[in-house]
Formats: sequence, C-alpha cells, structure tokens
Amino acid sequence: MQELQTIEGHLTGQGLRFGIIATRFNDFIVDRLISGAVDYLVRHGVDRADITLIRLPGAFEMPLVAKRIAASQKYDGIICLGAIIRGATPHFDFVAAEASKGLAQVALDAEIPVGFGILTTDTLEQAIERAGSKAGNKGVEAAQATLETAQVMSQL
Repeated sequence: MQELQTIEGHLTGQGLRFGIIATRFNDFIVDRLISGAVDYLVRHGVDRADITLIRLPGAFEMPLVAKRIAASQKYDGIICLGAIIRGATPHFDFVAAEASKGLAQVALDAEIPVGFGILTTDTLEQAIERAGSKAGNKGVEAAQATLETAQVMSQL
C-alpha cells in the first residue's frame, strides 16, 4: 500500500509574523489571553518583533480591523482575542454572532488564518476558567491553531 502524501502544520513559527487583535472590554480576562498567545508564539520560534498587538474597544470591531490587517499582507496569521460575557439582554448574541461571522469571512476572503480566541461565556467565572485556569488558556489554543494553519497554508 502506497503512503499518502500528508500536509500538516509544523509547530515552529520561525520567520512568521502574526497580528494579535485584542479587546479592551473585559481586559482583565483578555490580558491573560494575550499573555498566553504571545508566550506560545515565542516558545515556538516567533520573534517578539514579529508580533503586533492591536487593541480595540470590543469584539464587534474586530472583523473590520482583521480585514485591514489581512489586506496589508504583512502577516501570516491573525489571532483574535476577547471575552464576551452574557448579560441580561440579547446584546451578547448579536456581538458574538457578528464577530464570529465577520472573522470567518475575513479568513475566507483573504485566505489567511484567523484564530478565534474570543470567549463566549455565560458567566465571569467561566471566562476566568478559560483564560488560564481550569479550562486552560484559549489564547494559547488560538495561537496554536493559527500557527499550525499558517504552516499548512504555506505548503499548499
């Protein structure tokens, strides 16, 4: 039986450049996501000088900025980090849906990996758990997915 040709991402980021878009809203949570993502990238060979952090008011603004970053063709991947915590109104549903749809559209249109590290939780406690506590750090997971996908895209 003949071996299959396999394309997969290598978890080394040497020479790659990443833009991190992060919200200021719920920054006490988001700052932990940023730290996790940056630490992951640096530990996997990305030079700190090749990481640009862009801060925005909230997640709703992310797709527009991600689109501009992608169009610049300066980056191999975009990592989006935020925390949307459900409240008493439907605002959560609108922001979460539009941010996720918009970022997915940017990835498809620009053909660039867009890591989705936006927490969408019902409670503050759930957000804390996902920002470096019991449930790990979703900033790390978004960075990992973006790095691996950037490596795959470079091989296609």
